[in-house]
Amino acid sequence: GQSYEIRMLDNRKLGELPEINGKLVKSIFRVVFHDRRLQYTEHQQLEGWRWNRPGDRILDIDIPMSVGIIDPRANPTQLNTVEFLWDPAKRTSVFIQVHCISTEFTLRKHGGEKGVPFRVQIDTFRENESGEYTEHLHSASCQIKVFKPKGADRKQKTDREKMEKRTPHEKEKYQPSYETTILTEVR
Repeated sequence: GQSYEIRMLDNRKLGELPEINGKLVKSIFRVVFHDRRLQYTEHQQLEGWRWNRPGDRILDIDIPMSVGIIDPRANPTQLNTVEFLWDPAKRTSVFIQVHCISTEFTLRKHGGEKGVPFRVQIDTFRENESGEYTEHLHSASCQIKVFKPKGADRKQKTDREKMEKRTPHEKEKYQPSYETTILTEVR
């Protein structure tokens, strides 16, 4: 339920795709499973979630917080997907809310479940001659884990403690923490 900002930026090189200058593009956001084995059963997993949480959505746009988005939509049958139009020439920030936590998809043991990693994927399209947004421009994603506030604080604390115990050589294998995540291009 926490709102997280994703800043949409036009990352074209000079002179690249001049046909979208002054035009809107459509971006589709999805929260999907990061692990391959869960991707195979994604449909069943999401249906099970829908059954346990009738009327709830996995992903929403916090419209009052967002800037520069046009015609935001959330298809009632796709609980993990939202979409909107935006102008690459203007400042655009979309605030998303994920309403499920990573441990909802793990087998219950004795507490302290690890939680499954999700991936936020953003696919962007331009209009074709018929006015439909079907021509793929770009895809990017990043991995996320979603916990309740107390669980998230506890996880950060234990992760920090584990990292402090590692040798400098072992620490080199891990990425440092950043205030901002730059999504990785998906090819």
